[in-house]
Amino acid sequence: MTIDEGQTLLIVDDNEIFRDRLARAFEDRGYHVRKASGHEEAIASARDESPELAVVDLKMPGKSGLEVVRDLVEIDPQTRVVVLTGYGSIATAIDAVRLGAVNYLQKPADADDIIAAFSRAENPPMTGSDHEYQAPSLARAEWEHIQRVLADCGGNISEAARRLDIHRRTLQRKLDRYPPRD
Repeated sequence: MTIDEGQTLLIVDDNEIFRDRLARAFEDRGYHVRKASGHEEAIASARDESPELAVVDLKMPGKSGLEVVRDLVEIDPQTRVVVLTGYGSIATAIDAVRLGAVNYLQKPADADDIIAAFSRAENPPMTGSDHEYQAPSLARAEWEHIQRVLADCGGNISEAARRLDIHRRTLQRKLDRYPPRD
């Protein structure tokens, strides 16, 4: 399936300004855009008419973007979903793909970035690398580990702190920081 103008695109994001700006950008490119501010609105829209494409924010009040991905794909397995997040981690990216997302982007992302993400999902995976592998920094590895444990605990900070054997407040301070760059 190629990404073409005229396709139906559902944007699910609780940030109204971002959602409207992104919708205008896609409308200017010829897409038929529908918007939703959360899980219930997105699923109701998909049940009325399943979109060909969807852009879903990961962190929203109530049910998360991962639940939106799962339910959109359950309604129509042909719906192609790209997940957006300001708090990216390998753990959530893996979860999103396992639930049916075709790609995963960190915010800020614009319409061109999202279109490129849908297009990259159509290409075969890379088979080799022309450059050397660079191991992540220790701070980045710690961040990824914390995100995985937190995901395993269903977002429960107290339980994650117990499993990590650190104080809950220490964990909260670590989570308040942006992820380290490699």
